[in-house]
Amino acid sequence: MEVILLEKVDNLGSIGDRVKVRSGYGRNYLLPQGKATLATPENIAVFEARRAELERNQVDERGAAEARSAELQKLTLTLMAKAGTAGKLFGSVGTIDIAEAATAAGVLLERSEVRLPDGPIRALGEFDIEIHLHADVNSTVRVEVVADGELVSQETSEGDEPAPASEAIPDEDSADLS
Repeated sequence: MEVILLEKVDNLGSIGDRVKVRSGYGRNYLLPQGKATLATPENIAVFEARRAELERNQVDERGAAEARSAELQKLTLTLMAKAGTAGKLFGSVGTIDIAEAATAAGVLLERSEVRLPDGPIRALGEFDIEIHLHADVNSTVRVEVVADGELVSQETSEGDEPAPASEAIPDEDSADLS
């Protein structure tokens, strides 16, 4: 199957390239995702008419990805997880956890953009995680995984003791019934 690429695709080509791909890859991935169109004479003419627009969109997307990359490189994410005494986690920290933490910190990040080539994180410590924002833009974010009790003990040792329950202000609804 011969297709024309409408955007840059990793390990395949860039905008406007005519490439031969397996029919399943073309039918099931490239065509439905809008990354390519069949290389028929009509589609070639339509593509050449839209080429400047597609290239301009690609440049805009890359600029936005580079701006997000600059924000992510400044960011250090701290994730809390339950861990044993040896530093092994009960469970793991995966792509969803990292994406949610980044979004909570103010930088929009999708789960599919997080790359964990060695699988999910299963130990405490600091890790450099690769983020794939665009076909040409990769970034790195620092993720620190700490035990649940560690962060709480650090906060309370700074003098920010929680108010005792006896000093809590009663609600208007819980007034004395006598």
